Amino acid sequence: MTATLDVPARDFSRYLTARLLSVAGSLVSVVALPVLVYQLTGSAGWTSAVAMAEALPYLVFGLLAGAVADRVDRRRLMVSMDVVVAVGLVTVPLAWWLDVLTAPHVVLVAFLAQTAFVFFDAANFGALPSLVGKDKLTAAYATLFGRSTVVELVVPGLAGLLVATVAPAGLLAVNAVTAAGSAMLVRAIRGALSTPRADATTLVGDIGSGLRFLWRHDIIRTLTLIGATHSAAAGAWVAMLVPYADKVLGVAPSGDPRLAALFSCWGVGALVASRLLAPLTRRWGGARLALGGLPVSLLCAGCALLSTHWVAACLAAIAWGAAHSTVVLNSITYRQRICPPELQSRVNTTARMLSWGLGQPAGAALAGAAAVVAGPRAGLASGAAVLLVGVALAWATPTLRRAATTGAAD
Repeated sequence: MTATLDVPARDFSRYLTARLLSVAGSLVSVVALPVLVYQLTGSAGWTSAVAMAEALPYLVFGLLAGAVADRVDRRRLMVSMDVVVAVGLVTVPLAWWLDVLTAPHVVLVAFLAQTAFVFFDAANFGALPSLVGKDKLTAAYATLFGRSTVVELVVPGLAGLLVATVAPAGLLAVNAVTAAGSAMLVRAIRGALSTPRADATTLVGDIGSGLRFLWRHDIIRTLTLIGATHSAAAGAWVAMLVPYADKVLGVAPSGDPRLAALFSCWGVGALVASRLLAPLTRRWGGARLALGGLPVSLLCAGCALLSTHWVAACLAAIAWGAAHSTVVLNSITYRQRICPPELQSRVNTTARMLSWGLGQPAGAALAGAAAVVAGPRAGLASGAAVLLVGVALAWATPTLRRAATTGAAD
């Protein structure tokens, strides 16, 4: 793979390794933080607060991060944000060892770490096209996604297994180490990660140009808005997984290796999606795949909701993860193919802000509120209800139906 790129193999290898370290570390936190808060409080509400804290920064800072990343040296921005993540996360195991750790401390660190990741991710969206060139972007992204999928498959299960035997606070030190390693690798890249700009615009103007491009492109706008409902259902799953496993499936939040299986399910589903996406897109086209993938995702969410045994829940979650990832990747690859290089950070970060950044915390908050009143199953049901609205909106949107018929979005 690296031999086909018009950049030194060492540069791409450093970039790829840095990205994989960042993904691995964040996945450890995704597993450890909810378990840690649930162990501290026994509350589904506090557990959903962690999911909200990890998703909310994209909504709050997404527009700003995308504009900043298109203006500054992306290498410096990525390194700085990795350092912020490392410093913030290491305070959790330190507070735990000193026996002063509280749930608000964990939620605050989750928010800080994810805020730093928003700016890192915004720079990353533009860094890869700048490093490899637009002609090689598909090959580079395919390699990146393939390796990331393997990490997403292995790390959650391994982290879940470690949580069952090791204090989750201690695991966050792993994320601090991976963030530091990522910073050193990005700093060592010699190739360009930023695109020179000849225009002289303001930060507000940059934000506006990204919004205008997204809003004026009918298909991107439609997929982004519908993606918010899709992300809300995922947010409900993330928020409710630990209390749902405990209260409904009988899987304890500590000392039970079955938790590792539950945490790895979406990674397995993502791996399936990575194998299915290309042939499904060739056969059905992007718009038709989006219209078909959404109701399949809803069906799988319903199966997970109705499961009462951990094996059935795992199978349903794998299927749901595959359907969810197929819809998401379909939207991302289409958006990146048509977006001009100078707008990559702004447009992609804005779209992610409006879909994942809006949908994920909203779904987590809704699930948490429902769970406090009626239990974790009601929390999952609330996310599925939002997804149902998204499916209805997708099929009621003339632009998307027309694109599915004519192949305009392919």
